[in-house]
This record gives sequence, structure tokens and C-alpha cells, in this order.
Amino acid sequence: MNASEFSTVRSALGLSQSGMAAALGVDQGTISRWESGKVRIPAAIELALATLQENPEPMPETRRPRILIADPVAPEGIELLRAIGDVEVKTGQAADALVASIENYDALVVRKRDEGHPRHHRSWRAPAGHRTGRRGRRQHRFGSRDRTRRHRRECPAGEHDRRRRTHDRLAHGPRPSHPPQADASMRAGKWDRKSYVGTEVRGKTLGVIGLGPIGSEVARRGVGLDMRVLGHDPYVAEERTRSLGAEPADFETLIAVADFISVHVPMTAATKGMISTEQFARMKDGVRLLNVARGGIIDEAALAAAVQSGKVAGAAVDVFTAEPIDPENPLLGDPRIITTPHLGASTAEAQERVAVDVAEQIVDVLAGRPARYAVNAPMLAPETLKVVGPYMAVAEIVGTVATQLVTGKLKSIELEYLGEIAEYDTTPLKASIIRGLLKPISEETVNIVNANIIAQSRGWDIAEQQRTSHAVFNNLVNLKVVTSDDEVTVSGTVVHDHAHIVLINGLDVDLAPERGTYLLACDNEDRPGMIGRVGTLLGEFDINIQSMQVGRRRRGRALMLIAVDEAPQPGSARRDRSHSGDLQRPPRQLLASGRSHESPPLSRVLPGDCFG
Repeated sequence: MNASEFSTVRSALGLSQSGMAAALGVDQGTISRWESGKVRIPAAIELALATLQENPEPMPETRRPRILIADPVAPEGIELLRAIGDVEVKTGQAADALVASIENYDALVVRKRDEGHPRHHRSWRAPAGHRTGRRGRRQHRFGSRDRTRRHRRECPAGEHDRRRRTHDRLAHGPRPSHPPQADASMRAGKWDRKSYVGTEVRGKTLGVIGLGPIGSEVARRGVGLDMRVLGHDPYVAEERTRSLGAEPADFETLIAVADFISVHVPMTAATKGMISTEQFARMKDGVRLLNVARGGIIDEAALAAAVQSGKVAGAAVDVFTAEPIDPENPLLGDPRIITTPHLGASTAEAQERVAVDVAEQIVDVLAGRPARYAVNAPMLAPETLKVVGPYMAVAEIVGTVATQLVTGKLKSIELEYLGEIAEYDTTPLKASIIRGLLKPISEETVNIVNANIIAQSRGWDIAEQQRTSHAVFNNLVNLKVVTSDDEVTVSGTVVHDHAHIVLINGLDVDLAPERGTYLLACDNEDRPGMIGRVGTLLGEFDINIQSMQVGRRRRGRALMLIAVDEAPQPGSARRDRSHSGDLQRPPRQLLASGRSHESPPLSRVLPGDCFG
């Protein structure tokens, strides 16, 4: 069946795209792609359409949806919902009463809750199609798998929540003066203007480390303040950086020339302490720093010492290694360091916009349109899920491994689906690969709804190919990542219901990640003695080898994958080069599987050289 025939059948049934999506059990975006001819229509859909034509379901009677607002929200959001449904405002209900009444409504609006939210009530069972609008940005409180299993859509505040956080970053600085200290001086009865001479930001250089959603907005606003903006993010294309008005820069250049440095990266093993004593020494005298991302990215003791010495003129910190902050924290002892208790962005305007944002998403979903910031993916057709579903975990692992193997600035990404999976909608596989690529470097939540948008926001050029067969494997997900310094290919499949990596850079391997183990990847010449050298080196650092496998070309290149029981410590960095001189590059700590009982394998990713 082609796109034109599909559209003709839909018109004959008198169904809108959203109505057809509901009838076939797919999302509306899939219907749009089928009708555009961009995606092949599965053969099973033709049979489903024939059944619909023989037994058309009666159209439901139009009625206004019932919406329950269970927590205080801004009046503007309530009025927006009243325009499309019958709204009842019942705040302050006990969890039991809320759970008992929820089945009578089509949508529920709540604020951030933990134990008081009906989601945590043991009798909570949301009806099919139920929508929950929740204020706030964090998704880890509620669990996407649980939402999807119970057929309800949760729509957290998205764009405006991000914007309010961006404004908070700018509110912290770069600042032209010293408002807190000047205010305290005034309240003490002083008129001391000379002590609070500031510096203009106009014409200065702002260095933005991390160009995700918030970092990008900060870069734009820096340009608006007539600043020269340098952006560093190896996982964002240079064209994307320039489109923000910023200049692409490597990390060393940025910290050496910037007058103001703002950090916007997640907290990972690679970013922990990424700015410390050594980095401060290479900065300009009088530089100013901001950390409103995550505690621990900037070494707190080193920052306090740099401010004390005068190397750093001032700093603004909203996040800390330990929260609530220890009263003995060195950042609290210097008036040139502005500290705030992880405020995020708490403004009246932001709260109003978040309420409207949630309300607009509920309006979209009740009208059959997809939620813009849905934290769980739309339902897939059963026949697609049966074939493609097991390979979503494979796709995510392939992306996760590839991110940690490459170095340099990302240029292009090529995806290839081979076998039976190529005959189905591969949208969820692409989303899973993007999620895997971002997992080691970002905290963004990626799903089928927003995967393409997130990839586009980073300037990623992604090409896709489908092939119906492979010479060895029944199904294979292949990913090729090209950077300014490197080119890496990673392929994976399902073996006995488990995700396996089977090819890395064309070398045969068989990697099935296990929880609690760390993996080292060593690229070396294939000649006698190499395995022994690496084993001896690990033994010197008291690192126990759990297992090892080698992918090789005879007397050519070889790839050692070594599973170890513990993570190599930073102290291992002082290695003798004679031990590793035959390696093409130092061994890399490729990945560590999750240690949390709630986390799936590969949930903790630690990129970087295993020995420093």
C-alpha cells in the first residue's frame, strides 16, 4: 500500500489523522510520515485497514473533557483550560480522596509532589488515555516505564522552565557590580562607593562550557550584551555554535582567554573537577566564574584558593558538592563569592508561565496533537513493537559506546538498519541511538517525541539507511560517528534476548554489558606479548581482570575489551610510557554499568582514559 492509497482509505473512513492513529494504535506522527511517503507502510497495516472498513467503529459523541486541578496554579493556566473543558479546582485534597476521584476526569494538573502524589499511592491506577500535567522539569521522580505501562501521558513544563533557568544563570552574572555586599554596607549606615567599583560586560569575552539547551540560551544572551562569546562542546557541531553567534573554541583556548566563564555541563566522571588548580593557573588574572549547573564540576577548594589569591576576581555559585551546604565549605568565607541555595529559577513570572505551559500541553493532547515535552514515548503499533522493541536497547548501547570511543569535534552520524527491522518504522531506534549518544554527556531526556529536535539543536547531521538483509546477522543496528579527529563504527544485535555489541571498527567482538563491571577498550598492534603487557600494567595498579576478549585482524590492528572489577583510580595516571608505547592510544575506560537496582545496564557511563 502506498501513501496515496492510505490517505484515500482514511478519507473514506471519515477519520482525522489523530482518529486514524487512535484506531490503529500508533502515534499521529507515524500517520503523517506514512501519508508523506517518507516511511514504508507495513503490510500488517493494510490488513488492519481492511478490518476497519468492514467493521467501522462508531464515532464517539463529542463532549467537553473534565479536568481536575489538584494543586494551586496560576489563574492564566486555569482560564486557558476552561476554554476547552470543564475545569474543577480542588486543592489540598488528601491522597486517598484524590485517588478515589481521579477516574472521573480526563486530565489532572498537579505540582511537584513526592509521597503525596497519587502516583505513589498503592491503589493508584490511572485510566487509559489519562493525562497528567506536572509543573517542574525533573523527570526522575515519577518513572517513565511506569507511566507508559499504565497508558497515561505526563507532560512536564518544558520551554519556559528552561528559559527561567537560563534567566537565573544571567541573574547570577556576569555582574557589573557587587549588589549583595553593597546592600549590606548601606544597611550598616555606610556610603562606600569606592569599594564596589565593578566591570562592564560589554566588549568582554564570555566562555560558555556546554552548549545544551541552557548553555545555548546563555550564549545568545551574551551576544545580546555585546560580548564576544566562545562556546565549547565537542558534541555540538561547529555550524550550530556559530548559529548562536558564538565562536567554536577548544577547552584550553576558552579558559585561557575568557573574562567570564559559565559552566553548563552535566556531572559525570569526565566533568567532575574539570576546573581545578591546574586550569585556574592558565586563566586570565581577574577572571570571573559561574557554576549554576552541578556541584563538583568546579573544585570548590581550588576556587576558594583562586579567589583568595586574586587570580579569580569573583564567582557566583548556586550548586554545591554536598547539599545542603556544609557550614565549613570554603566558598562561604569570601565576600567575593556569591552563593545561593540551589534556587534554580524561582520567580513569580516563571511560575505563571509554567502553569500556562502545562495547560497548553494538555490542550494539545486532548485535541489529538502530541505533547511537546512528553517524558515518555507515544504508543507504538503492536506489530512494530514486537519486532523493533528488543532492538531499542541495542540502539541505545551502540550510541553510548560510540560516544565514549570518539575524540574531536563531531561532524556527522550515519545510521544503518539491516534485516527485518528495516521493514518497520525505525523511528524508535533512531531515538534510542540519539539517547545513547547523549547519555554520557547530557542530562536531557530523549524520546520519540523530541529526539529529532534535540539532535537538530546540536547541529547533528544524521543520515539513515535501511537494508533488508545482512551476510551474518538476521538483524543489525550499525552506527558510524565521524569527528574532526576520528571515525568510529559500532554495531549491535540481540542474542538470546540480550543486547550485544558485535562489531567495533570492523573488528569482531561479543560484548554483553553486565551490571557492576567496568570495561576498558585498548587499541593496539596485533603481535605477541600485547595482552601480557596490558595485564601486567593493570596488575601493578592492583586492578583485577574479570574477563578479556580480542577482536583482531591477523598481524594488523587489534582491539582488547577488558572487564575489570573496579574503576581505575586517577592516581594510575603516572604510568611508565614503556608499558604502553605500542598502543595506538592509551587504554580508555569505556563504560561502567549501573550500580542502582532501579537502573538498566549502562546507566552509568564514565568516558575518558582509564589511566588519566
